[in-house]
Amino acid sequence: MNYYRHIDRNKVQFDFLVDDDSTRVPEEEIKALGGRVFRIPPYQHPLRYHNELVRLFREEHWPIVHSHINTLSVFPLSAAKKAGVPVRIAHSHSTMGKGEFAKNLMKLALRPLSNLYTTERFACSEYAGKWLFGRNADFTVIPNAIELEKFHFDPVLRQETRKELGIADDMFLIGHVGRFMPQKNQAFLVDVLAKLLPQKPNTMLAFVGDGPDRPGVQQHAQELGIGDHILFLGQRTDVNHLYQAFDAFCLPSRYEGLGMVAIEAQVAECPCVLSDQVPHEADISGKTSFISLENKSSWISTVLNISSQTANRQIETSNTCAEKYDISASANRLTFLYVSSAESANGWEETL
Repeated sequence: MNYYRHIDRNKVQFDFLVDDDSTRVPEEEIKALGGRVFRIPPYQHPLRYHNELVRLFREEHWPIVHSHINTLSVFPLSAAKKAGVPVRIAHSHSTMGKGEFAKNLMKLALRPLSNLYTTERFACSEYAGKWLFGRNADFTVIPNAIELEKFHFDPVLRQETRKELGIADDMFLIGHVGRFMPQKNQAFLVDVLAKLLPQKPNTMLAFVGDGPDRPGVQQHAQELGIGDHILFLGQRTDVNHLYQAFDAFCLPSRYEGLGMVAIEAQVAECPCVLSDQVPHEADISGKTSFISLENKSSWISTVLNISSQTANRQIETSNTCAEKYDISASANRLTFLYVSSAESANGWEETL
């Protein structure tokens, strides 16, 4: 959606195919921008899913199908090839890690098929691309770009947001943004906070997001007796404001394709502590800490060290590392890739 909002829609239009049980699909905004939403059977019903995709691809004559579902992309792209779609893009957004045994088995089984039906390969990072397509594969890195100016640090906005959250000036606020699921490993941060509080009792932890693991994480916090030190903020539309309020940002993921939330936090000049399962490409400040999930004491000492430093949000992110995540430039690049791929594949010269 972020790309769709900024792409040249006189040259490229998006239609969205989403599972019919998908939630939070911004249909009105998509329609206002000239796109359409097609609801299809979820992939858990493979025959219905495949048949409906083939039917749609043949009826709509889309010159490009761009699949964002990692190892599962083999299914829509096989249907696209059967229907004669000339440009078929597989896009790697993630990898895999410990803690999701069944999901990892499926990923390992499907990963060898990732190059089977593709004509183009995209990835959110070098690490994610090599993981899905192979170390020697030819792929293009397409960053999950953002509106950089929305995230730049603003001291006035910081004060306003902390006041809204009820965070006093002398409180140390740790932030996390992510869906509550095994990959994001939020319970780990609850454990870190429990060990941190005896040394720094004026610490709070804010979770932004929702998901199936949220009740379990909340229960874990209550069992440790630290529930009053944690804010569960749920889904928010003002995440760029919340980064301003944080004093440190932590991402204890078991795996990541890139870790876009860490990029956003650094653009907001917030010190970051990430698991060593997050690709080092996520460090655009040169000051990010990557720590093993096996070394909880190091997480605690690193966060304590951040809390002892004078609050001076002056991390240098106005450089080429940050600029490559600028959505305006990235959208122009994606437009060029779409147009050139479609023209070379099937002679398409008009609006896609």
